[in-house]
Amino acid sequence: MNSLLSFTDGFREEPGYLDFGRVGPLSEAVVAETLGQTEVLSRARHGSLDHLVDQDLRARTAVSELTSFAADQIVLQPNTSSGLMQAMFGLTGTVLLSAGEFPSVPFAAVRAAEALNVVTPLWLETDHGRVTPGQIRDQLTPAVVAVAVCLVDSRTGYRTDLEGIRQVIGDRLLIVDAIQGFGVVDAAYAAADVVASGGQKWTRAGWGTGFLALSERALERLVPVISGYVGTDTDAPWDEVTPPSHAARAFRVTDGDAIAQARFAAALEQSFDVGVDVIQKAMNENMSEIIELVDEFIVDIVSPRDVDSRAGIVVLEPPAEFLTTLVASLHNHGITATTRGGTVRLCVHAALDPDTVTMLRGALTAYTLAATY
Repeated sequence: MNSLLSFTDGFREEPGYLDFGRVGPLSEAVVAETLGQTEVLSRARHGSLDHLVDQDLRARTAVSELTSFAADQIVLQPNTSSGLMQAMFGLTGTVLLSAGEFPSVPFAAVRAAEALNVVTPLWLETDHGRVTPGQIRDQLTPAVVAVAVCLVDSRTGYRTDLEGIRQVIGDRLLIVDAIQGFGVVDAAYAAADVVASGGQKWTRAGWGTGFLALSERALERLVPVISGYVGTDTDAPWDEVTPPSHAARAFRVTDGDAIAQARFAAALEQSFDVGVDVIQKAMNENMSEIIELVDEFIVDIVSPRDVDSRAGIVVLEPPAEFLTTLVASLHNHGITATTRGGTVRLCVHAALDPDTVTMLRGALTAYTLAATY
């Protein structure tokens, strides 16, 4: 197993970047993989194309190592949203979910309902956006066949208790949008039936990377509505339209981007080599440092402080009249963050440059002076 230092040395972003929840700047390993695979494709030497075809299995194997799903239960997708669409369009019955989840989740449910009239969204009432097992238990109905949640809420930073939800929903399908924690949160993916994620955020693999993992129960119950010629058990099905496979590959439309798959694999292999638990511990330590720093100033933190309920997101909520002041102070001191719905989101990874902390302190100092006087 590689050391944490070998992982954090691969961070290339400039000081001041605290926005991994929006996009993770490419890691050193991913950049090297991209250049190498691009060179292979540009030369097209004899026999090299077979190597590119192999990247699909390589990436699925890497996802398997981080999720506990077998490689043949995983199908690569270009992003999280595509995976969620595959799952929701394949569902029949009522799905319980919060309208406050990241839009990919409710949009997939509503679009499936509108198109096929076999899915019915049932909107979950939450505690300030936090989805808990107790709320789900109290709002389940006999018609509910699936529950859809985000592993980490992108607005509140709250980490969902997947094992607790599994205990209260019985054998209903549990559909998880994992992108805000995949690769940095040691999550109980085995509790889920469907896991969809992309690689452009915390895994730092770039856009065009993602997967859909399906349990045996999910494969039995979901219909592969959007299934292309690569989703069958027949190689090159010329002259006939063969039925979809009974495996996860049924949820494929066409061949993917081999270079994107290689990027994704390289990022996940490095995370596995270091250990997601090790990455999570380092991230939590950096989270604590940021929280302690913010606590020195007059800015409320509305994201979880408990290590068991948080991931890498610290959410600041200044008084409404001072939001613009805080945003301007962060910008003027070179801090990259996301502003949304009256809050400012700082996203911290396993690596935290001391210069970033200094820059953040300067921004908060300037904000406090402006807000006080």
